[in-house]
Amino acid sequence: MFRGAQNRMFEFRLEGHSRTPAYVQLAQQVRHALRLGVLKRGDQLPTVKEVVEKLLLSPNTVLKAYRELEHDGLLSSRQGKGTFVVRTLADPLLTGHAPLLRRLVRWMHDAQQAGLSPEDIDALIATARQAIGAKEEIS
Repeated sequence: MFRGAQNRMFEFRLEGHSRTPAYVQLAQQVRHALRLGVLKRGDQLPTVKEVVEKLLLSPNTVLKAYRELEHDGLLSSRQGKGTFVVRTLADPLLTGHAPLLRRLVRWMHDAQQAGLSPEDIDALIATARQAIGAKEEIS
């Protein structure tokens, strides 16, 4: 967990049953936080040691995620100081849609309560994306 420049909270979480490697999950979470405006330029990420202790990962796993994000120009590591956000992905159209996010969270909660697994929910979302892309209605 960390507090960014605007006192925002950011904490890594891992989906244990996911087939997605842990380093990819970490990198995706940072990208999502950058896109949603949770992380901003100048914010410091948790140290490798903090992430390792909290998630019980290998330091190499965390370093691989941070290096990937650094290679993409999103983060910068400073020896002895930490890892910092250098570029955001925030889109004002996306960050202004909190009501949509709340509805999506409610929908996902309802899907879980109905007995759907995370994979089932992902399949529904992927199908909906495909239908939108093809401008089709789901029957």
